[in-house]
This record gives sequence, structure tokens and C-alpha cells, in this order.
Amino acid sequence: TSLTVEGKEVGQQNEVDIASISPNPRQPRTHFDPVALDELIASIKEIGILQPPVVRQVKPGSYELIMGERRFRAAKAAGLKTIPVIIRQTPDNELLREALIENIHRSQLNALEEAAAYSQLLTDFNCTHDELAIKLGRSRPLISNTIRLMNLPTSVQQKLVTGQISAGHARALLGLENASAIEKLATRITTEGLSVRATEKIIAEGLPIKSGAKKPKSTKSSSAELHEIAESIGDVLDTRVTIQGSVKKGTIVIEFAGVEDLKRITKALKS
Repeated sequence: TSLTVEGKEVGQQNEVDIASISPNPRQPRTHFDPVALDELIASIKEIGILQPPVVRQVKPGSYELIMGERRFRAAKAAGLKTIPVIIRQTPDNELLREALIENIHRSQLNALEEAAAYSQLLTDFNCTHDELAIKLGRSRPLISNTIRLMNLPTSVQQKLVTGQISAGHARALLGLENASAIEKLATRITTEGLSVRATEKIIAEGLPIKSGAKKPKSTKSSSAELHEIAESIGDVLDTRVTIQGSVKKGTIVIEFAGVEDLKRITKALKS
């Protein structure tokens, strides 16, 4: 016998009023590419939602989103009154934490969103960086260094979010203790198109932080361009995608959260 919630089958696809769903306040992703969102809205209007969001019941007739924030936003913008969802029975906080972990693996988070998510999980699990690294299958230095990005000056954080500098640049800037020096070098990165290696060399060798008055590069940096491409692919596959390397040669890394998720991604790639 299957488990039901208000006549709706748990773990199976159900149709619910979109107004009965509220966003998950612990959703790690806060920035959504407006162009990609518009494309999804158009797709939903034409063919509907192919992959239902996952929700949990918080009280009779009311649900909270666990996964699928972008699809939920697009469905609302498309004017849908009802939406297909998968209902999970998750009264247990541990399952919600696991959902957040899955979101980290599947969402196209920028570096600061990822840092905030790691910080949230450290609090929720009451664990060390090493223990969290094991849970997520990531290295301890990666988690620790990503969290440190939240210590950058606000103006530099904004450059990171908008793709003007890469996460590699941002981590290198943490080698400077003075906020003013960090901001000045971040400006040089954007105006001169400094690579991560060049940035690290300036910091390691104590070279002058101020601009050498080189000709500014007005075009978008290659790292920002690759980030946008990765985000676009990730939006299509509904998972986290990273591109390692340069515009000339590199590797695309597609993350998955379990065998079923891998099957879903494989199906999406084939189609």
C-alpha cells in the first residue's frame, strides 16, 4: 500500500495548486540567469514541466519546495495555476539537510552561494570542515577556502557574482590582508584581464598592486565566458556543471546526486 498525504501519493507525481507552494528559505541558489529563466518560461508555456519539482507538506494544503526553485519560478511566471510535483514525507530535519546537499550537487551555484550553503550545513550538522568534506565528497581545503570567500570586501564579492573575476581569482585575493589592496587588485584583474596565475604572482612576490597602466581589456574575461557557458549547460541539464581549462582546451565536469540522477542526466543528454 502506498503512503498518501491528503489523497496524494507520496513519492509519485501529483498535481497541486501552485499558490499552495512556498519557496524553501534554505535554497542555496539566489542568483538566476534572467535569459535562461526566460527560455525556461517559454519552454514551459509550450511543452509544460518535464521534471516536477520536489516538495514536502508543511501543513494541510500547504507545501514547501525542496528542489526545483528555477522550475517553480518559471512555472509561476508562465501563469500556471497548478503544477506537477513529487511529494516527499520529510518531517525529519536530517532529510531536509540531505536535500540541501543534493541541491549543492545539482544547482548551478556561484562561489558565494556555495560558501553560504557550506556554512549553513556546518551549522546544521554541527560538524567540522573535514566531516562535511566527507559527506559532500569534496576536499576539505576546497570547502574551507570557499567559505573564506565570504570575507572578501563587498565590491569584490559583487565582481565574483557577476563573473568579472573567477573563483580562482577570488581565492588568490584572500592572500592579501588589506581590504583596500584586495579591491585595487580586483580592479586590475577586470581592467587588465589578469590571469589567476598572474594574480597569484603579484601577491606572492609582493609586486605593486596599483595598475601598470596597461591597455584595458574591454571584452569579457575568458573565465567569465566559460562560467556563463557552464551555467547555460547546467540549466539545461538541471545540475551543476563546471568547465576546467581555457577557451582553447578544457574539460566539462557534470555532477550528479545518485544513480537515478545520473540516469536522468544521461536521458537529457541523449535528447
